[in-house]
Amino acid sequence: MTAKLPSPVVLTGRHIRLEPLERRHLTDLWTAVGPDPEVWRWTMASVPGSEEEFGAILDTRIAETASGESVYFAAVDLADGRAVGVTGYHDYSARDESVEIGGTWYARSAWRTAVNTEAKLLLLRHAFEDLGMGRVFWKTDARNERSRAAVLRLGAQYEGTLRRHRLRPDGSWRDSCYFSMLADEWPAAESRLAERLARG
Repeated sequence: MTAKLPSPVVLTGRHIRLEPLERRHLTDLWTAVGPDPEVWRWTMASVPGSEEEFGAILDTRIAETASGESVYFAAVDLADGRAVGVTGYHDYSARDESVEIGGTWYARSAWRTAVNTEAKLLLLRHAFEDLGMGRVFWKTDARNERSRAAVLRLGAQYEGTLRRHRLRPDGSWRDSCYFSMLADEWPAAESRLAERLARG
């Protein structure tokens, strides 16, 4: 059976809501993130120096969602209703039943909280159970140890590293580490993620 392609939807958990990224999220996200070099360190975007530059980054992601190239979500903290980060689906194929989760960044205030864990739980559940994907994958900068460790904690498997894969904004070349999770691995991963969220 062929999988369904991702489309903008609202996914709600106990701590956060993932909703289609829109311009109305700009102020919350800029306030949360600002020109924090650590937030942008491992992304493929340069550090925005102003809210206007940040808005241009958001506009690109919103346009990619509108064109069907990607589907970006704002992660909204249910405690105060403010957006604290962005994540999304990319490089998807219904025929191959495959989708990437990526383009993710969060405000430092959301680091080491339930935000990323629940966002991944929501995205994985939607990908496997609603869209019928057989494989979900991630790619990270090989030097980004925090991100690599976070993906492995989800229950993903390391697949390999593409050398000299992408040009970074600073002109250096990035090696990309690939990780994946398959549909038959999802039930066990879901249980572990649910337990982690329950522990707080």
